[in-house]
Amino acid sequence: MADTHCGETVLVTGGTGYLAGWVIAGLLQRDYRVRTTVRSLDKAQQVRDAVSAQVGRQAAGTIEFAAADLLGDDGWDRATAGADYVLHTASPMPFGPGTDLITTAREGTRRVLGAAARAGVRRAVLTSSGVTADSGAPDTPATETTWSEPSGTPLRAYPDSKILAERDAWDLAAATGLELTAILPTFMQGPTLGSSNRPGTVEVIRRLLAREIPAVPNIGWNIVDVRDIAELHLLAMTSPAAAGQRYLGSGTFLWYRQIARILRERFPDEAAKVPVRTMPDLVVKLLARRNPQLAMVRHELGRIRLVDSSKARTQLGWQPRPTEQTIIDTAAALIAASRKG
Repeated sequence: MADTHCGETVLVTGGTGYLAGWVIAGLLQRDYRVRTTVRSLDKAQQVRDAVSAQVGRQAAGTIEFAAADLLGDDGWDRATAGADYVLHTASPMPFGPGTDLITTAREGTRRVLGAAARAGVRRAVLTSSGVTADSGAPDTPATETTWSEPSGTPLRAYPDSKILAERDAWDLAAATGLELTAILPTFMQGPTLGSSNRPGTVEVIRRLLAREIPAVPNIGWNIVDVRDIAELHLLAMTSPAAAGQRYLGSGTFLWYRQIARILRERFPDEAAKVPVRTMPDLVVKLLARRNPQLAMVRHELGRIRLVDSSKARTQLGWQPRPTEQTIIDTAAALIAASRKG
C-alpha cells in the first residue's frame, strides 16, 4: 500500500548490502523514488535482480544508481542532490579483506551525512548497531539512553567502528542542523535478496546446516529479522516522533544450541545431523587463538545480553516477527540456495 509520502526521493547507501536490499524493496512497495549508491555502476544489475524478487522487474528497473565509495569524496554530493531522505545503511563488515573497519565506518558516515546536510534533506537515518548501547551490566537491559565505550582493541574493531561512527553522526548533526535518527539493530538474520551477497551473520546458520562445526559454542544472540529492521528504518524515516532519536531493534535472545534444535525440529531431512552438543568453553578459548571469528566472540561465552526495544514498539508501532520464524526462514532460504548452487 502506498503512503502519503509517495513520489519523494530516498537515497539508500550501499545498495548491494543485506539490509539495503530489503530497505529498497520496502521503499519501492510504498512508491518512493529510490536512488542507491554502489562502488561501481557495474553492480546496478545485481541490485535490480535481487530486489525484483520482491517487487517485480518493472519496479526494480526504476532504481537510480550513483557511484560513490565510503573512502572517497567523489560522488556523494551528486548522490544526495534532490533527495528528501537519506538512509545510510552502508558499513564495512568484519573479515573483509584489507578493511580498516574504524576508518571506513567513521569517514563514510561523515561523508554521507555531510553531503545529506549540504543537500538539505528532511531527515537522515543512520544504521548503527545494538553494540553502541551496551549497558555493561549483565542484569541491566540495554536501552537507547545507554552509550557504549570503545575498547580500543583490535579484536573489538567492529563494535568500536559502530560506536565511534554513531558518535560522529550525532556530532555532525549538532554542528549542521541535520535532522538525524539512528537505528540500533542487534544480530540480524533472515533471508537474503539475491544469491551473490550472503552476510557474515547468516554464517551461524549456514555452518550448522553444512555440518562445518562438531559442536556449538556456549554463546547466543538477540536475534532480529533483517526484514523487520528494514521496516523500522522506514517507520523512523517519516515519523515526527523519531526526529533526534535512537531506536533499538531486537528480538528474542537465543543460545546457539537453541538455534540448532529449531533447525533439527523444523528441517528433519536437511538438518538431521546439525550438532546440538555444546563445545566446552576451554576448547573455544584454545581455538580462538587461531580463529578470528571465535576470538571475537570468546568474551560472550555464557553471557546473556538483555535488550529493551519497547521504544520502537510504542513510539513507532514496530512489530517484529517471532524469532523462531526468522530462524526457519533463514534456513529455508539457505537450503534453497544450496540446491540451486
